[in-house]
Amino acid sequence: MNTTSHRIYRMSFASVYPLYVAKAEKKGRTKKEVDEVIRWLTGYSQEGLKAHLKKQTDFETFLAEAPKLNPSRTLISGVVCGVRVEDIKEPTMQGIRYLDKLIDELAKGRAMEKILRKQ
Repeated sequence: MNTTSHRIYRMSFASVYPLYVAKAEKKGRTKKEVDEVIRWLTGYSQEGLKAHLKKQTDFETFLAEAPKLNPSRTLISGVVCGVRVEDIKEPTMQGIRYLDKLIDELAKGRAMEKILRKQ
């Protein structure tokens, strides 16, 4: 593990996951859609996602162990926390911000086909 890593890398993914779900549900979206977005980005199965939530895996490990990061993730663009996601050089931080951006798009009512960058 990178000892100079950002604090969010060591945060449990399971501690942030309910916030993603709450943000989506507050805007009329579902937990199922949140899970679909996470699985699309990371390549985890639903069972794999549940296992990482149960294990309280930190963000850095969750992304590092992702079975197959979606190659279309590079199509995600825009600003999250005042930073353009496409300009982030550090892969772990970029992965976290990609996920934040996808959840934002879900909460804003964007169609799933567009969120999942389907051509």
